[in-house]
Amino acid sequence: MSWNPLLDTHVPIGDAVDAIETVIVPRARDLGGFEVRRALPAPRRQMVGPFIFFDQMGPAEFLTGQGIDVRPHPHIGLATVTYLYKGRLHHRDSLGTDQWIEPGAVNWMVAGNGVTHSERTDDEARKAPLQMFGIQTWVALPEHLEETGASFEHTPAEALPELEGEGKRVRLILGDAWGAAAPVSTTSEMFYADAVLQPGAALPLPDNHEDRGVYVVGGSVEVAGQVFDTGRMMVFRPGDRLSLKAGPQGARLMLLGGATMGGPRHIWWNFVATSKDRIEAAKEAWRAGDWMHGRFRLPPGDDQEFTPLPAR
Repeated sequence: MSWNPLLDTHVPIGDAVDAIETVIVPRARDLGGFEVRRALPAPRRQMVGPFIFFDQMGPAEFLTGQGIDVRPHPHIGLATVTYLYKGRLHHRDSLGTDQWIEPGAVNWMVAGNGVTHSERTDDEARKAPLQMFGIQTWVALPEHLEETGASFEHTPAEALPELEGEGKRVRLILGDAWGAAAPVSTTSEMFYADAVLQPGAALPLPDNHEDRGVYVVGGSVEVAGQVFDTGRMMVFRPGDRLSLKAGPQGARLMLLGGATMGGPRHIWWNFVATSKDRIEAAKEAWRAGDWMHGRFRLPPGDDQEFTPLPAR
């Protein structure tokens, strides 16, 4: 059987082979009427820079009285950021944080040796129909930070730098790129940005980071003569100077990357670590359920239930 690459528009050919290292097609999962598309980790790419988990949540619409209930669950060895385009989520964690996540804002939670949190649409959010659309990302921690204490930082949308001009608007969420720097504390070299491009507008990839990836949230982009539609992640070769050009409907993108980590990571359920022993120890601590004296606590104000350890 022969294969004709011209019949598959999502496989790079010609010059694009040199420009694009990997194209990732996210795996779709239905979480009870709420679809999630997971781009990272992928079979051919565990991480892009320090980013080890990348989920597109929705878009979804909830009727009055309905919503999301992500029960308290644990993390180690990573930092989380949930970035919303539409909707709002109530974040509570074992540090005592009680914070709503709203479009454009950053909730940056570093798990370190262990943290527990929940995310829900509750209270006022359920009193009317609700749209939900966003990206949830995990960043793997450097090995020397895996045993540190947990922390939480909230940055409102208006505090983040925005670059605008020539048909594009870019909000820098984490790290530094294009000569700007976000005020959020980070754990290693990285960048993470929300970009909206008008039809035909061009955006250069940051040239100050080794690893760079782009996820097409909406519309389409052209790179080195190749067109990529909504729901594709492209990972680019280090050092290449490249620009993205928005298609006829424009484009919304998430750009991410940074320095590559010192080695691969083990990832199991909500745990990320450089060693399997750390994963096993976290499993046992959550299974023990000693919320008063153990390694994990439940979030104050949301401690009546929790997510059990998976069977395997």
